[in-house]
Amino acid sequence: MSGPTAGLVLFVACSAAASGCGGGTQSSTSAGDRRAHELRRRAAVPARPGPLRARVQTVLSSPVQLPAAAILPGGRLLAMGGLDSTDVSASSIVEVVGSQERTIGQLPQPIHDAAAVTLGRRAYVFGGGTGESGSDSITAVDSAGGATPAGLLPVPASDVGAAVIGRTAYVVGGYTGSAPLRTIVAFRPGGGARVVGRLPVALRYAAVAAVNGRLLIAGGTSGVTAQRAVYSFDPTAGTVTHIGDLPRALTHAAGASLNGSFYVIGGRSDSDTGQSSFIRAVDPRTGRVYSAGRLPGPLSDAAAVDDGFRIYVVGGRDTSGVRGEVLVLEPAG
Repeated sequence: MSGPTAGLVLFVACSAAASGCGGGTQSSTSAGDRRAHELRRRAAVPARPGPLRARVQTVLSSPVQLPAAAILPGGRLLAMGGLDSTDVSASSIVEVVGSQERTIGQLPQPIHDAAAVTLGRRAYVFGGGTGESGSDSITAVDSAGGATPAGLLPVPASDVGAAVIGRTAYVVGGYTGSAPLRTIVAFRPGGGARVVGRLPVALRYAAVAAVNGRLLIAGGTSGVTAQRAVYSFDPTAGTVTHIGDLPRALTHAAGASLNGSFYVIGGRSDSDTGQSSFIRAVDPRTGRVYSAGRLPGPLSDAAAVDDGFRIYVVGGRDTSGVRGEVLVLEPAG
């Protein structure tokens, strides 16, 4: 600790010691410690979200869009399911470590538009499209690529987003195959899945991430129209608050969190060829949206996941078709 904060703590401790009062010494030191802790906490939160720099880590042998992605302990990136370059659903579980990839298992069925999170030492895959309908399956994937049933969603759902707060996964929005969803579903291994919140509007293809104990949700499609709204879900109160708006309506973007900020990555307009290369950062405290860098090219329908230090962006689609790049987004400072 250095600077004014260190001086404040030193002054309080020395003054209390000089007073010779045992009770007073404990109280003053405790107050100083609390103040120092608060100053450190505030200093750790950036004044505004920082920009990210993108680079290509590797290129998958099979391009994929709309996969589910998760990072297992040890930094092992998994890409699961998705649509291949012929728009056929995949069931493969692909592990990516550095520039190397290998298929380590298969999901119970081919799916796309699913979402995945990591809970404990396993990845969990939620829902997904299986053709003209959605799946209600929750599948656990272990480090060896073994896939086992772990539960059921309240209704079948594809086009979902998901993130983890504490030991609970939250699944946002989606599409049953006939109707869009506005639900937020909570799932904990061994505890089942239940609806714990509702969005103001039904949403598909929203960008979702967890930041500082809140679920952040941006863009997506409501009906047939891309959206601008950024929402914050408080899992304790079960409430959804509209905290801001993206600069433009955006859907099929990827979401991830890093260093206390919510990043909305790529996406597109209502047009299948309206991809964006922008990375947007949302301050979860204020809802303000900042420009935070560019992808190597316009991209939608990718998966994004962070390991606490960087964000990985897997696959996606641009105007030329399905992509196979695995991108790494790192702080530019």
